[in-house]
Amino acid sequence: MRNHDLPILSLLLVLEFVFVGFVVLIAITYYVLNGLAFMKLFRKVGIEPWAAWVPVFFNWRLLEFGGQFGWLALLKLVNPGGIVVLVFEAIGAHHVGIAFRKTGSWVVLFIFLPFVWAWLLAADNEVYDPELIRQAGYGPPLAGVGSARGPHVPS
Repeated sequence: MRNHDLPILSLLLVLEFVFVGFVVLIAITYYVLNGLAFMKLFRKVGIEPWAAWVPVFFNWRLLEFGGQFGWLALLKLVNPGGIVVLVFEAIGAHHVGIAFRKTGSWVVLFIFLPFVWAWLLAADNEVYDPELIRQAGYGPPLAGVGSARGPHVPS
């Protein structure tokens, strides 16, 4: 290595650190926004709010909230399984949307901006009626209000 290559390598290294730092900052921001929004939504529908902060358990509860089997969240632990989980979460989001009297287009919002979807549904003026899911011909939610286990009651 020649001495005049060192400034170029140093610059590339600094740029890489800046880029990685920026990506980490975006990831942390997304995690916090997602956690806050789903914590608010989970509290509203009778699911333990802390579940919004635990990565795989969050997906488990989200799937159950949408009437899907929670164990499907474990598929996120294998490489292509995350896509399968997203498909089932989108189906569940459609069921949840029905309970909030929303159209199927809300699923698109869930796929691209889930924290916005959750924040809008958690608004005080939105009414959650899980009976509407049954009336639409789907099974009941497996967690929260309307499930066989009933809502989470804080102690």
